[in-house]
Amino acid sequence: VQLQASGGGLVLAGGSLRLACAASRRTGSNNAMGWFRQAPGKEREFVAAISWSGGGALYIDSVKGRFTISRDNAKSTVSLQMNALKPEDTAVYYCALGRSSIATKNPGQYAYWGRGTLVTVSS
Repeated sequence: VQLQASGGGLVLAGGSLRLACAASRRTGSNNAMGWFRQAPGKEREFVAAISWSGGGALYIDSVKGRFTISRDNAKSTVSLQMNALKPEDTAVYYCALGRSSIATKNPGQYAYWGRGTLVTVSS
């Protein structure tokens, strides 16, 4: 399975971006999907996850109310709508395919990872 993330770029604080991740095979087969990010000099952290059914979304507290994760199993894609972006959201964002159907914050429960897309938010 290969995951390809896209949609990153440079945006002013308060702006929006929509990240997309396409899987090389159908993701309808009971796999949760998630987004993680890694800022310069920091460890990778969980951002959002969604179960295979599209429900049970999880978010890190710092993005609640600003980011929305969604998926389209027919197209094998997962998206992350990011609004009201802040400079502290600057990072490389990675999508990942879970080992099970349940959304989780645990990176160890993700079997496949995309290469990442850079999001830069300027103040």
